[in-house]
Amino acid sequence: MSGFIEEFYYGNIEPQECCSELKSELMKKINSLTEKEEMLNSRLSGEEKNLFVSYTSTYNDFLTVSIADGFISGFRLGAKFTHDTFVTD
Repeated sequence: MSGFIEEFYYGNIEPQECCSELKSELMKKINSLTEKEEMLNSRLSGEEKNLFVSYTSTYNDFLTVSIADGFISGFRLGAKFTHDTFVTD
């Protein structure tokens, strides 16, 4: 067995890297976020800075789970389309 599924199984295919049609737009957004985060980090101190760091960490955790959920949902939807295409009553 050699092919896409096996390569995916062994981690040789990264879904985030292979198909992004928005890569340049995403890079602009991440650069903007990074710039704003650095500005806030330089202006905040003490408890406010700790709260901001905690917020960004929690938000990153949320994004990780949310993106995984979107990937899983999309994968399942694609599998349903494939099943419906090839399996008929």
